Amino acid sequence: MTKSFKCEIVSAQEGIFSGEIERIIANGLMGELGILPGHAPLLTELQPGPVRVIYDGGQEESYYVSGGFLEVQPDVVTILADAATRAHDINEAAAEEARQQALKHLNDKSSELDYTRASAELAEAVAQLRTIQQLRKKAGGKS
Repeated sequence: MTKSFKCEIVSAQEGIFSGEIERIIANGLMGELGILPGHAPLLTELQPGPVRVIYDGGQEESYYVSGGFLEVQPDVVTILADAATRAHDINEAAAEEARQQALKHLNDKSSELDYTRASAELAEAVAQLRTIQQLRKKAGGKS
């Protein structure tokens, strides 16, 4: 069995990552997915949240995707994301502000608001903050 496989992370705007990795961990509709070399073919929708890429040797890099699809083929795993960014590039203050605004809109019963849109914005902001927290936890656990 091979120890690595090719991975592509692509957003609607640009390619975010392309390289050989040992495994990838992402949030599918039914929960967290771990993909290793030799995984059976798969196509699943992704939830907003972190995607962890682990290289040979254990080095790890985190990305944030706002949703999209993960496809597993024999020699390549592709993530087609609505939007994606490196976790280090997420603006925590902007994500917290977006979360606060979405909560405010959801709680404002008098406004003419699209609740579906506000709920989606809230979910995305919370997922971004969760990605940042996961990155901090990982950094804090290293000696």
